[in-house]
Amino acid sequence: MKHSIIPKLTVVGAGPGDPDLITIKAIKTLESANVILYDALINEDLLNYVSYKAETIFVGKRKGCFAYHQDQINELIVSRAKSDGHVVRLKGGDPFIFGRGAEEIDYARQFGIETYMVPGISSAMAVPANQGIPLTKRGVSESFWVITGTTKSHKLSIDIALAAKSTATVVILMGMAKLDEIVKVFSIENKQTTPVAIIQNGTMENEKFGFGTIETIREVVAEKELSSPAIIIIGEVVNERVKLNSIFQELKDEVTIV
Repeated sequence: MKHSIIPKLTVVGAGPGDPDLITIKAIKTLESANVILYDALINEDLLNYVSYKAETIFVGKRKGCFAYHQDQINELIVSRAKSDGHVVRLKGGDPFIFGRGAEEIDYARQFGIETYMVPGISSAMAVPANQGIPLTKRGVSESFWVITGTTKSHKLSIDIALAAKSTATVVILMGMAKLDEIVKVFSIENKQTTPVAIIQNGTMENEKFGFGTIETIREVVAEKELSSPAIIIIGEVVNERVKLNSIFQELKDEVTIV
């Protein structure tokens, strides 16, 4: 007797980039999926956890080129859940932090699809930590903002101006295209000497980074040839960066010794 298909969507956070920074629950979910729709920012090594019977579909965008627009992704989730059963939507970082995970769940539920969520490690916290930057530290920073650099209307978030008035650490995602505007906002608040870090491809082997101040960061970006995807960290905690050993270097050393 053939079992009826139960349409199901699980939105899964893939973490910040390093394939080891994914949760055990996320791996178990990937193993149980029938269809995986994955974004550009996920590490494709994670697809090794997928069942050989499952279908993987790239639905992300690279350099402004869309494989699918959001409306098409929503429709694909519904159609494949109804035809195949368990659809996993694999998204970088945590899908509920500027990841449209909630939007996709809201859409799927309109069609009677069961919906589940597996949180991921957000790049907003993991990427600075990987470079030894504590977003909070006693006597230095009591809080932090996580803000999108570009809003739905493609403008700079007005929250950045509010954050610039505070003493909090400011973490800006998707902000490289707006760097000139961000510098201007903080300069208006006389914060030209405030430390800034920019980290590209955070937690990955090809990670790049640059350190400067509001006044110098654009020159640092040009010198280091930094670009998206990158995270901008603004605040005194950048100067509190602790020294960490490189896991990637240790692995290379172990291979050399063997």
